Amino acid sequence: MTETTPVSKREVRRERRAGSLLRLHELPLLLGLLLTWMLLWREFSWLSLVSGVVVSIIAMRLFYLPPVILAGRFNAWWALRYLGYFLWHLALASVQVAWLAIKPGPPPRTAIIAAKLRTRSDFVLTLVALTISLIPGSLVVEVDRFGSTLYLHVLNTPTQREIRLMRAQIARIERLLVRTLGSRAEVEAMR
Repeated sequence: MTETTPVSKREVRRERRAGSLLRLHELPLLLGLLLTWMLLWREFSWLSLVSGVVVSIIAMRLFYLPPVILAGRFNAWWALRYLGYFLWHLALASVQVAWLAIKPGPPPRTAIIAAKLRTRSDFVLTLVALTISLIPGSLVVEVDRFGSTLYLHVLNTPTQREIRLMRAQIARIERLLVRTLGSRAEVEAMR
């Protein structure tokens, strides 16, 4: 037989407060859904506000998303380096894709490649996938969250050299984002 310990009223109140505090992390999601609702209806009124809150709460309960765990650190120097890297490759890839679109000859070869990331953070994984998808010439087609692997459709990959360069670019983006937002353990693992 197992013994149960009696629970004091103070512990019950503490658990209720903890339960309500855990819901505070949903406030940004609620505000984002509410703003989306009001923009969809193109109306900022009390009726759209109240109905948006109701619909948002129902959506949040039906389609539960686990909270994203952040490392709690931000490095401005590495954020600037990431931003510079992103903007440079955005401009460079735009010119390259534009040239591929107008140059005569057969269409460029494409490939589906898998890129295994070293990070286990869902947040960094998502940011790497978004960055790669925003740079023209590549698109994330699937994410293996548990294996930390991105599957990408990549334009202009006639040889293995271009595929290796794309994997190196993904690894570079991951390193920049981990040094910007990753935990100290992830930063040390990247070295």
